[in-house]
Parts: sequence; C-alpha cells; structure tokens
Amino acid sequence: MTSTLGATLGAALTRVLGAGKGAGRFYRYRLHRMTLEPLHDLKADPAGGYESIGGDPAFLLRSDRGRAPRDWCVISYTVRRASAPVTPVLYVDEGDGFTDRSVIRLPVDTTGTIRQLVCLPQGTRALRFDPATRPLSFDIADFTICEIGKGNLVLDHMRRHRPLPVLMHLWRHGWTATKQRVLQEMQPGKTADYETWIRLYDALVPEELAAIRADVARLAWRPLISVVMPVHDTPESFLREALESVLEQLYPDWELCIADDASTAPHVPALLAEYQARDHRIKVVRRARNGHISAASNSALELATGEFVALMDHDDRLTPHALYMIVAELNRHPDADILYSDEDKIDARGRRHDPYFKSDFNLDLLHGQNMINHLGVFRRSVVERIGGFREGFEGSQDYDLTLRAVEATVPERIRHIPAVLYHWRVFPESTAFSMVDLPRATAAAHRALTEHFQRRGVQASVEVSPSTHRFTRIRYALPDPPPRVSLIVPTRDKVGLLKGCVDGLLQRTDYPDLEVIIVDNNSEEAKTFAYFDTLKDEPRVRILRCEAPFNYSAINNFAVARATGPVIGLINNDIEVIGPDWLTEMVGHALRPEVGAVGAKLYYADGTIQHAGVITGIGGVAGHGHKGLPRDAHGYFSRAQLTQNLSSVTAACMVMRKAVFDEVGGLDDKNLAVAFNDVDFCLRLREAGYLVVWTPFAELYHLESASRGPDTAPDKVQRFNAEAAYMSRRWGDRMARDPYYNPNLTLDSEDLELAFPPRVTKPWFDKEST
Repeated sequence: MTSTLGATLGAALTRVLGAGKGAGRFYRYRLHRMTLEPLHDLKADPAGGYESIGGDPAFLLRSDRGRAPRDWCVISYTVRRASAPVTPVLYVDEGDGFTDRSVIRLPVDTTGTIRQLVCLPQGTRALRFDPATRPLSFDIADFTICEIGKGNLVLDHMRRHRPLPVLMHLWRHGWTATKQRVLQEMQPGKTADYETWIRLYDALVPEELAAIRADVARLAWRPLISVVMPVHDTPESFLREALESVLEQLYPDWELCIADDASTAPHVPALLAEYQARDHRIKVVRRARNGHISAASNSALELATGEFVALMDHDDRLTPHALYMIVAELNRHPDADILYSDEDKIDARGRRHDPYFKSDFNLDLLHGQNMINHLGVFRRSVVERIGGFREGFEGSQDYDLTLRAVEATVPERIRHIPAVLYHWRVFPESTAFSMVDLPRATAAAHRALTEHFQRRGVQASVEVSPSTHRFTRIRYALPDPPPRVSLIVPTRDKVGLLKGCVDGLLQRTDYPDLEVIIVDNNSEEAKTFAYFDTLKDEPRVRILRCEAPFNYSAINNFAVARATGPVIGLINNDIEVIGPDWLTEMVGHALRPEVGAVGAKLYYADGTIQHAGVITGIGGVAGHGHKGLPRDAHGYFSRAQLTQNLSSVTAACMVMRKAVFDEVGGLDDKNLAVAFNDVDFCLRLREAGYLVVWTPFAELYHLESASRGPDTAPDKVQRFNAEAAYMSRRWGDRMARDPYYNPNLTLDSEDLELAFPPRVTKPWFDKEST
C-alpha cells in the first residue's frame, strides 16, 4: 500500500517538476568559491589562519565569479581550529553599506565543516563575514557559497529526510505550499539558552582581560568610585564572594565603604577586619546599634570620598569589568550624574539566570518599577545635595534615592550601559525576595512616588498595578473641565466594523467632551450611506468626504486640520472599545507637556496582544513587542503591564495634542501613504524632544486592517517595499538602535528573546572610548 502510494505521489512530483518552461532551473547550481579578504581587526597567524586583534574582526568575501551570490544559497566552510567559541555572522550590503539591519546568523561554537542554508537578497552587492566578537585565533578554509534553486532544496531535503510526508503534502496542497513548508523546516533554529549566551558573548577571555587593563591605562579620566555596602548578618560565603568581586575589579581606582549595621553573627566583624587588613581601599565602620538599611547606607556614605558612588548589596557580586565599564562611559559622557547597567540573578550555587536587559532611561517605566538598580552609580555631589538615604523608606530606600536624584538632573545626564555588570543574589533567606517585607517595601515605594510628584508639582495618584502587585500605576489628573477630544476615524464601507467602532466611542466611553470625525474615503455601498444617515442627528459626530485615492497619512492630516478639539485621537475603524476609561487614561498622559503621543494596548479578537508598543529595527523597520502574548501576560520584566516610554506606538489608536501634531508636520503623506507613517511620526516627535508613552491601562480590540484586506497584491507589496526603503534612508542605523529596547535582545522576532550575537560595542576595543 505504502509503496504504491509513494509511486503514485512520486509520479505526481515528476509531473510537477517536469512541467513548464522553468523546470530546468531546479537543476541549476552556481558555486562561488569565496576568498576571505581581511577588512579590520585581523592579522595573519604564523601558525596558519588568522588572529583577531580587536572586538570586530571582519573579512570581505570575494567571489571567483566576480559578483556576489544571491537568492537561496548554501554556505559551506570548515573551521579547522579556534582558540575560543566562534560566533560568526554574515552582513549583506545592498547598496547602503553593511548595517545591523542585514545580519544573518551562522552556526556558533562549531569546529569542522559547516553547511548553512540562507536566502541572500536579490540586490546583494557585497558580503562581510565576521567570525567572532572577541579576540581569538582561528583557521577557516574552503569557504564556498552555492546558489541553489528552491526546487533543488526541496528535492535534496526529501532525499535526505522524509520523502513520504513531503509527497503527501504535495498531493494535498500543491507544489507552492509544499515548497514553502519545506523551506521553513530547513531554516536554522534559534538558540535561546542564557548559559550558552554567557559562554559565547559574556565570558571574558584572557585576551579581553588584557585589552581592558590596557584601556584602563589609557583612560583620560580616572575618577575614584566609592562602592557603598551596608552589611548585616550576611552569610559568610556570600559576604566573602561580594568582597572578592570588588577586589577583582579590573579598574583599580575604587574604595569600598562598608557599614556593619550592628551584626550579631560573629563571623561578620571578623571577616570585615580580615579584608580591611588585606587592602587599604576597604573602609569599615561598625554601628553601635541596628538602624536598618537606610541608616546603615548613610553611615557607609559618610566614609565615601569618591566623585561617584556605586550602590552594592552585601550578598551580591559585581562583574570584574563593572567599574571599568562605568568609567569608560564617564570618559565618553563626563557630565553624567546617574549611570546604571543591566543585571541578572545568581542563586546559592552561583548559577546565573533571569537577565534583565533594560531600556535606556525611561521616565514612565521608572514610575512603574525601579529600573535603575542594579548596578546604580550616582555622582556623590548629587547624593549629598539631595540628603542621601531617607529613613522610613526601608525596602524602597534606593528607589526613593533614585527618584530624588532624577529630579536633581536632566535625562541627558542619565546613562545606561547595556551590559550585565551586576549579579543579584537570590536565595530563600534573602530579604530582597522575602514576601514578609514586600508590603512594607511597596508602601514605601508608593510614598516615595507620591512625594516625587508633589515635589514636581504634578497632580497624579499612585496605585498598585493590578496585574503586577509589586509595581505601580500612575493616574494623571485631568483639568476641570477636560479639553475636547476629536477622534478621527477613516473608513471605506465595512459598515459593520465602523458601527462597532463608533458605538464604542459614543456609548461605551466615559470621557465627557468628544467629537467623532468619520472620514469617508470613497465608500460605495448603500448600507454605508444609510448608516451615515442615522448619525445626522448625533451632535458629537461629523462626516467628512475625502475622495482622493487611499492615503492614510493624507486622510488623517485632512481631518486634523478640521478638528475642533485641542486634543486629537487617530482611531482605526476596526477598533472596538473594551472599558469606558480608556480615553481618560490616554488624555491624562497626552496633556503632560513633555509627552508628544500616547498609544494604547490593543488585542486581537481572541484576546491576545496585537500592540504593546513598537520597537524599531525588528524585522528591518519596526515590530510590535510582546505580540501574540495572552492579555494578562506580564511580558518581559512586566513591561507588557506597565506604562513606559517607547520609540513609537501605532496610529490605530493614538492620542496627542493637536498643537504637537501640527508642530512636527503631521503624518508624512508624500513618502508614507500607508505603512510606517506612525513610526516616522513618533520618531519625529522624539527628534523634537517629546516623549512617546504607551499605556496598558487603555485597552481596546483591534481587528487589524480588516477594512482594507491583506497587503498581498503586487502593487501593495511594491508600495510596502518602497515605504520600508524610505524609512531606511530617512532614519538609517537609528532604526536598529532603539533606545527603549536593548542591543542584547533580538531584532529577528517580536518575542524579546536574546540576540545571537548582541549588537553591543565593547569599549576596550572602541578606539573612541578614550
């Protein structure tokens, strides 16, 4: 039975592959023998092969055919030897140079022969091969790239693996669908293991340690860093590890200021005395009575003489290059008042896990969670000016300090270092994770935030975030009376969608003063005009006719010019209201003078996330972070449930002041008629100095372009590609450097997974760092 079916399906396959004038292409291969031409950070190794001499070793790949390969290809090469893990990537130049938008990952940490399927763009002009992001010696030989048709790939896959399932799929679904399925199966899987990531990209090899020491000697400015550590009854092994991690710092200009808060465990004073005797840079004061963490931290601060203060808990660990990274950043930005890094956690056995790769300074996210610590470093004069730690804020004393320090500086003087420099200890007895102390810490955080807004003269209330009880939600008060909001709804027929949208705006929204401007763009159906007739007596609705060809940007610009409200909202006709307070929430943010635009949390009809903010660089231009997660999912470090600043939000539901919209020139109706106009608009807002806010507390359904259908027609694909190309020209490499994302997270997908490799610059190899 099986053999008969296989023969039948095999005959069908032969007919498919043998028919048509293009059948011969299935058997056409073009082999490119590639020469590796050293580009930078490489020198020949006397033992054969090469040695990298910096953090960015790279080759140009030259083909013996005189042109770069393109389309579906198989890359093959042999790694004969390597002194450290090989983490190769391929960069593609399509005419705009080599950028992070064109990275293709190749198999990592592999010796022997590698064979990798890739799809190179049709416009490929040149290729660059980067074997690693760290110093190593290696020998790579027999580098070839074979252009191979899709048909050949499918046939080869069938011969090597599972011919019968492929033939069955062909019989049922045809050649095109079968070809696509097989190609997807042949794509390489994504490595997502943090331990592997550490080994490949975050373990300092001897050559890097030497490079860091050399760079320390070249630093133009070497400020003294005071590491402040309150101590109380710390387990001996953890305290020893914490102290050793400071002694192991590659940057030598530090002092460790310790306040023993009247520990009762006898090993604590003995251990501190031992380390104080070992190194004159260690200072210790013993408090006569236990005053808890704020008082102890202030006692440690009194010992500090450094220009900057680094906060460290008594059972945590610094990475060996932590203080060096701080000072390298200070040499690039000497006016910085606050610096902070990424962090991970470490368990009782020393295993690293749960890395938090953070946003650059993010005021609204800071109001939801303490994103600054750890590692947090503050200019000492700022800490002294604001009065140090305040007693009564125990459990959130560092949060209170951070909020007051942020008030004392400006965002431009707050620097984020996208590297794990701090290991936060987690073990059952750790007070930082004790649920007993959580209510007290939460109450202290709320009081710190309340006083923060009072000092700034901002009318706002602080509440527990309903989905993440450890974090907070801020409600901004509206003026009395609230300003009128003009909600602009472009439409073309699809009256069922439009009615659901308008009913929600008018009947299920509790905002007291709004107008709905329906912009009719060439509707033709009688039932659409019949619905318009039912709205004639509704004083809050106006219907404008726009007869030009569909241009989302132009339609909205046309309507904004005719809006009567000082606040406007761009609303897709496939938006449906969920809760009544969505607009009150968005307007509260939009009226803040520092805010340019506000976006909402949008769901597909099944309740999964469609929009939780836009990350630039994902997929080449931009993507939606957390897309597809369940409605109540916390997301990456609760960011799917916390208000925050982002580079962009979708115009499917966007609220802003009309004056700000006009100030930056509205949506770009010349270059971005349909796609990416909201991304470009938000980037221009940020360029003008405004914040873009996304709030999860304005929730709506978004059926996503149901009124226009999918963009699969050839003319729509051509238009989409042209608009994507414009975004690349307009914004360049800034698209791949979203300040509210992190270069250690992937641009290949919207799931905020680890990047393999990360897009970070190592200052010890950065010629401009000194």
